[in-house]
Amino acid sequence: MANTTSPQPAATAAGANTEKDAAIQKTVFSILLAISFSHLLNDTMQSLIPSTYPLLKRSLNLNFSQLGLITFCFQLTASLLQPFVGLYTDKKPQPYSLAAGMCFTLAGLILLSRAGTFPLVLAAVALVGIGSSIFHPEASRLAYLASGGRRGMAQSIFQLGGNAGASLGPLLAAQIVAPYGQSNIIWFGFFALLAIGVLLRTGNWYSRNLGQRRKRTAAPVALEPGPGLSKQKVALALVILLVLIFSKYFYMASMSSYYTFFLIDKFHVSVQHSQMLLFLFLFAVAAGTLIGGPVGDRIGRKYVIWFSILGVAPFTLLLPYANLFFTGVLSVFIGLILASAFSAILVYAQELVPGKVGLIAGLFFGLAFGMGGIGAAVLGRLADKTSIHYVFQLCAFLPLLGLLTGFLPDTKHK
Repeated sequence: MANTTSPQPAATAAGANTEKDAAIQKTVFSILLAISFSHLLNDTMQSLIPSTYPLLKRSLNLNFSQLGLITFCFQLTASLLQPFVGLYTDKKPQPYSLAAGMCFTLAGLILLSRAGTFPLVLAAVALVGIGSSIFHPEASRLAYLASGGRRGMAQSIFQLGGNAGASLGPLLAAQIVAPYGQSNIIWFGFFALLAIGVLLRTGNWYSRNLGQRRKRTAAPVALEPGPGLSKQKVALALVILLVLIFSKYFYMASMSSYYTFFLIDKFHVSVQHSQMLLFLFLFAVAAGTLIGGPVGDRIGRKYVIWFSILGVAPFTLLLPYANLFFTGVLSVFIGLILASAFSAILVYAQELVPGKVGLIAGLFFGLAFGMGGIGAAVLGRLADKTSIHYVFQLCAFLPLLGLLTGFLPDTKHK
């Protein structure tokens, strides 16, 4: 009798562990929605910086070179630090670093609302950039952990919040900051406080499940097998993916920064009309971001990358020569198709280098930020020397770099 009853506690413990493992394999939508909402708040606050340039230029008597230096300072801290943050947290995950990073953003916004000199403005945007550098790699890792294997969908949900926030920031700045002055930037500190509260709750979940994940990854059989490729092939694939990110974000910079100027110059529409067409494009970008990840989970990420980068080329090549109506239609297709690439590219890269989720996320998010800033500066200078129409004619050929997708290996595990 004793022998029949003694194994029960062990069986109970084994059952509890099985339940915990099963929980980790499920897609935790509450966590994904929480970090997507936090991403929305984070990128809303980030997008305040360029939105306040006209105000800062007037109040602090800045020139365009100084405004460019503000962008450079923000992009430097927001992009270059991300791979290093990701590399560190790959070795030592920090569940509460998301909330800590948002504290940097909060400090930056408070300083920016009170900055009366150019150096203080630089310090403020640098703090916001540091907050962004901490947020993106670790939030991407959290999305990976909560994905339940549906990694493309998880990254798409996470990215959707960021795209929505990037388009929401300028609208809020126009309503809250522009009419009432620089000091009103401080009201956006409540966004940071709200994000900190949300991220503390996700940090609790992250901390609990991180311990269970460590037990699983310590098993003799590797939880995430590599793609079975040589180091040279993996390195070549990563270089190709980085080139594709370059083509995508250089073209996105032309649309987000200069599309309104292109419309005004070519069709002589009003500023309000051009902004409406820009928001149509941004809405399509958000929709494409949400679609790309789940489709990549189902049919394969390489096919999504093919379609997203190379498939958008006919539309970009037609855009500079279309009439006003078809320019709007083409821009919607461009936003929808082009935006579907990022989640697929990021998860594909993470599958190439398993176990380096934070490093890969930091590298690719950092490059995306960097390419956006550099692209805006380079294309602006090119427009000054030539014309805005020439810029769009030249950028139309960037998606042809998508032909490089043909050299990407298959990462599906046998």
